[in-house]
Amino acid sequence: MTRTDDASRQRPAPGEIVLDHVAHFLPDMTAAEEALDRLGFAPTPVSHQMHRNEPGGPLVSAGTANRTAMLRRGYLEFLATTGDTPNAAKLRAAMARYTGVHLVCFGTAEAAATQARLVAAGFDPPPAVALQREVARADGTTILARFAVMRAAPDRMPEGRVQFVEHLAPEAIWQPRHLAHPNGALALAGVVLAVEDRTDALARWQRFTGLAGTTQDGCAIVATARGRVILAEAATIAATYGATPPALPWIAGPVIGVADLAATRAQLRRGGIPILRDTAARIVAAAPPALGGLYVFESVSDPDLAGR
Repeated sequence: MTRTDDASRQRPAPGEIVLDHVAHFLPDMTAAEEALDRLGFAPTPVSHQMHRNEPGGPLVSAGTANRTAMLRRGYLEFLATTGDTPNAAKLRAAMARYTGVHLVCFGTAEAAATQARLVAAGFDPPPAVALQREVARADGTTILARFAVMRAAPDRMPEGRVQFVEHLAPEAIWQPRHLAHPNGALALAGVVLAVEDRTDALARWQRFTGLAGTTQDGCAIVATARGRVILAEAATIAATYGATPPALPWIAGPVIGVADLAATRAQLRRGGIPILRDTAARIVAAAPPALGGLYVFESVSDPDLAGR
């Protein structure tokens, strides 16, 4: 498979779900840019988000803008507010708890079926939202990125904004020119969450995803077809990741699959990034305060993603 196939590989097969992306909520996009550079990510330009308040209605500003770090599988999103909209108010309320990751999104190819399953499972989802934004191509023209988003009601998943997305134009955002990063990042391999009770949290995340869970090394794990959710209590977060949660629950940060862990380590040192845990299998780094949270880097085992 070549790199030009990466966009088409983002949509999961029917009946399958993947870990699509996680999103930081940020008070200062400019400060976040410097932090991402130190971590070794090369983000896309700023893009202003639009949505429809009702199917077929006019496009209006969502009150937010984003940048992304596009990976060959999945991506990272960095969201900041741009206006006084209900959507922007939700971001500000979340940031009052902590700066960092507040959104976990799974990918599906079946938006309507996913919405119906969330209703049946008791997550009281609001109506699916149609989002879109213009994205520049390498030749200077633009293309419309389009998404259908299905969310749990806010009180059903206390960890944050937990949702599904169906990408309707993945080629718009997975452009080959955006997929290379100085830190060697290739894939979103997981997300780490600190929770009060891992058993309770696991049961909810299983119902939300419709997937089975396992336990390993004091953590509860829900594995998708690509990427996993890691649920751990505060003591395990401290012992395994070297961090104290600023609040509970806490979406601590992403797990990033990289091509060469030694090269990633060198990039983090050049950027002056504090390394909290460093083993042959994993590096845990503290993200700069402008981003918040943790970044966990691990070598990918997929030969395609490693470029071998």
